[in-house]
Amino acid sequence: MTSRERVLGMIAGRPADRLPLMPITMMLAADQIGAKYRAYVTDHRVLVEAQVRTAERFGLDYVSCISDPAREAADLGAAVRFFDDQPPAIDEGRALLADKRTLAGLKVPDPASGGRMLDRLKAAALFRERVGGQLLIEGWVEGPCAEGADLRGLNTLMLDFFDDPGFVRDLFAFAVEMELAFARAQVEAGAEIIGVGDAASSLVGPRIYNEFVWPYQGRLVEGIHALGSPVRLHICGDTRPNLERMGRLGCEIVDLDFLAPLADARAAG
Repeated sequence: MTSRERVLGMIAGRPADRLPLMPITMMLAADQIGAKYRAYVTDHRVLVEAQVRTAERFGLDYVSCISDPAREAADLGAAVRFFDDQPPAIDEGRALLADKRTLAGLKVPDPASGGRMLDRLKAAALFRERVGGQLLIEGWVEGPCAEGADLRGLNTLMLDFFDDPGFVRDLFAFAVEMELAFARAQVEAGAEIIGVGDAASSLVGPRIYNEFVWPYQGRLVEGIHALGSPVRLHICGDTRPNLERMGRLGCEIVDLDFLAPLADARAAG
């Protein structure tokens, strides 16, 4: 049984020789080849080499295109700060949507247009060349709440839920449209499962999650499934208040932080 077969078998509910190993290994992976993290997030060749070497060393069953949450925002024109030894960070002091009216003029970028999204597409294609058929290849997109926070600023978005709910819905609808285009391009390039990172959604309680976040996460998951791809939902933090709704999204894999015990998730499901 290949690693790829092991993961896909688990997703399909078939017996496997062991549980698949799919930890997120971004900075750890860069360390395995002695690369600065800045190189890892800006050069797909470094990312791919680091991921493949890490999978070989630790017996992992997949490789991943994940590196940081700022690829989509950067291609939209957001201010992003880069560092040698830590992930890029959105400069919230210069948030792209500091003026909400800017949203009306935003266009969904072509993922292959030459920016940071293109670098991720190149990673998926190189993974397919290097380990296709052996290791599962994971692409990655941002969830609606995470992307909204990247574009608007996290604290400002939290206020928007109360001050301008219509704007939040428009923002999340734009994010879903963009992320589906990015997911489609990654699947076409070689990704076989799409991870969705939506850490910011762990900061809202059930009322806001159910009213604002969950419907747009659902659209995103449904759209990725329509591409023929399984979905891995990754939400850091304490997700216990929202576990039941998260389970109803129908994702094939749901990552739980240590603050959300597996027993609680099983009870909620």
